[in-house]
Amino acid sequence: MSWQQYVDEHLMCDIDGQPIHLTAAAIIGHDGNVWAQSSTFPPFTPEEISAIMNDFAEPGSLAPTGLFLGGVKYMVIQGEPGAVIRGKKGAGGATVKKTNQALIIGIYDEAVTPGQCNMIVERLGDYLIDQGV
Repeated sequence: MSWQQYVDEHLMCDIDGQPIHLTAAAIIGHDGNVWAQSSTFPPFTPEEISAIMNDFAEPGSLAPTGLFLGGVKYMVIQGEPGAVIRGKKGAGGATVKKTNQALIIGIYDEAVTPGQCNMIVERLGDYLIDQGV
């Protein structure tokens, strides 16, 4: 399966059999190189990926400044130190799951609940970790 198929079929899929889905999703290497992304994924800066990677190394470092993706600021909320960063902005938000080699990122709006986004992103991340990726 190609990385793009993972994004299209596992991240941007219908949720719970309903025609709702994440707003945007991507798989990005720890070095900031895009492996695959949805057409709706916002252009991001290397600094944004560096800040995310830094928060995985030093949990809590994003809390004071926020999580930025494509210039959009998300308030950092609960997460799993070193494994998952969750952000909220209004009725939407973002989930970032770290695997051995990549970041799995999902962005959602009010049609999707935070729990649904977390489940989709983290399930794929856990699968890829199990595969050694």
